[in-house]
Amino acid sequence: MKRCKVTVHGLVQGVGFRFYTRAEAQRLQVNGYVKNKPDNTVEIVVEGDDENVQALVQWAKQGPPAARVSNIDLIEDVEISKSSFEVFAITY
Repeated sequence: MKRCKVTVHGLVQGVGFRFYTRAEAQRLQVNGYVKNKPDNTVEIVVEGDDENVQALVQWAKQGPPAARVSNIDLIEDVEISKSSFEVFAITY
């Protein structure tokens, strides 16, 4: 099991990024959260099966159709024994 924390830069707020991220996370059956940050970035924390966590991180490099991702910063990438989250949520 893996946990990743990423910051997504670019035109990522006001384009449905959080809602699309939650839908993709639910499809991949991973837990965690996505939220807008005051600096106009989006933060994603995702936990779950290694392959599915990496799939969500890869998806975030493009994001939803209206987003324009310029880059992604991988802040944390660690092995964990148990998830800290029960669902994938949008937080504010």
